[in-house]
Amino acid sequence: MGGPTFSFNRNADTTSRNFERRTARPSSTPWRSRVPASPAPHPVDELLPPPKLLAYGLQHIAAMYAGVVAPPLIIGTAVGLSSGELTLLIGAALLTSGLATLLQTLGLWRIGSRLPFVNGISFAGVAPMLAIVKQSHPGQALPAIYGALLIAGAAAFLAAPWFSRFNRFFPPVVSGTVITLIGLSLFPVAAGWSQGGNPAAADYGSVANITLAGVTLAVVLVLNRFLRGFLGSISILLGLVVGTLVAIPFGKTDFGALGKVPVFSMPSPFHFGAPTFQLGAIISMLIVMLVSMTESTADLLALGEIVDRPADERTIEGGLRADGAATVLAACLNGFAATAFAQNIGLIALTKVRSRYVVATSGVVLILLGLFPVAGAVVSVVPQPVLGGAGLALFGTVTASGIRTLTAARLDESGNLLTVAVALGFGVLPIAAPNFYAHFPSLVQTVMNSGISAGCLVAVALNVFFNQLGRRGDVEAPELPREREMAAH
Repeated sequence: MGGPTFSFNRNADTTSRNFERRTARPSSTPWRSRVPASPAPHPVDELLPPPKLLAYGLQHIAAMYAGVVAPPLIIGTAVGLSSGELTLLIGAALLTSGLATLLQTLGLWRIGSRLPFVNGISFAGVAPMLAIVKQSHPGQALPAIYGALLIAGAAAFLAAPWFSRFNRFFPPVVSGTVITLIGLSLFPVAAGWSQGGNPAAADYGSVANITLAGVTLAVVLVLNRFLRGFLGSISILLGLVVGTLVAIPFGKTDFGALGKVPVFSMPSPFHFGAPTFQLGAIISMLIVMLVSMTESTADLLALGEIVDRPADERTIEGGLRADGAATVLAACLNGFAATAFAQNIGLIALTKVRSRYVVATSGVVLILLGLFPVAGAVVSVVPQPVLGGAGLALFGTVTASGIRTLTAARLDESGNLLTVAVALGFGVLPIAAPNFYAHFPSLVQTVMNSGISAGCLVAVALNVFFNQLGRRGDVEAPELPREREMAAH
């Protein structure tokens, strides 16, 4: 039926000549030109030259470094660790963040989103972990935290297929709101960096710090305006270098830390003791992972729109599995819960560099920073106000991306308009009034004090209420941007 057909001619020579004529290659046409050219890879799968991979990867490190080291610094100080143990804790955070980023970008089996998705230490777990420290006897806090993280990470891994089905609840009216909130919720981080990073410091909020942040922002804007090609796309990294050089004469850089850290350090599993399993700590970490999964889902959807590869159910499932697996691994190697870093999404939106191998390179660099603490100390030389100036551009880009997504949400309909308005209100509340939920149970505080989680939950609920629950026949469901584009054609 489907195989080749053969016709026999009495004249064998004629048959042979016909066959040769059909199969002969014209001498004037090279054989290679007859082979169809393979299609160009999607920008997400593009493998750039090593120098560009390293330069772009270092930009991601600069954008996320402070966020990775802050949680272990806070928890380690609260536990009362020595300077050597604190260095070990920070190194473990960098190492596990790098491993989690590699798992997300390169993937293993059905683990990983295979998008330029940066993973780091979740800030959502800081407050619950501080509560565990207060309730634990000396020397028992970290084992209790790591035991709870083992359970929570495994639960997130197993729940990923079910949780990923929530994708249908994220049309443009929801995803655009959440992307906008991701940017807005990061502005306080940029403001804190711009003021100096440490509220207890004598010069916190000084004119010098804020001026340095402004100079860095101006340098980034000027470089982005006048540079083209490769140099233009690393304007953030160049701005950080220029800002750091400007800060040296004013004494804003501290090179003393370079001589106080070991050159190389191998992680030792369960360095702080065998994990213990306390019900209260486990419940707290399960809530943290639920919040982290909600944020990661929103971040995956935002990233998918930015890189023009929308995150489908399987992509979200792989991304959430990576979060769970990385959290289990982090608990074994003295790290903390892993989740998405929204500031790096802003970097991708600003530079337009969408290759996941760039982010994988940053993961390799993070691993090296974890294994070679002295290298991590070099990165930490960048002053906080310099990071703050660059952060204003990065986080503002995320907010603008969310607003762009909302343009496809048909805000002329009152239901969609109210969904955005109320969800933004709930998302901004923890920023405008940090103590708004101070008298609520800890469970409510954990969820609602995250502006991203609060706004995401409210946006999903209101979208279901206005557009799905008992929807009238004359009201259409909001279209996804890609569906609208196909309909237009």
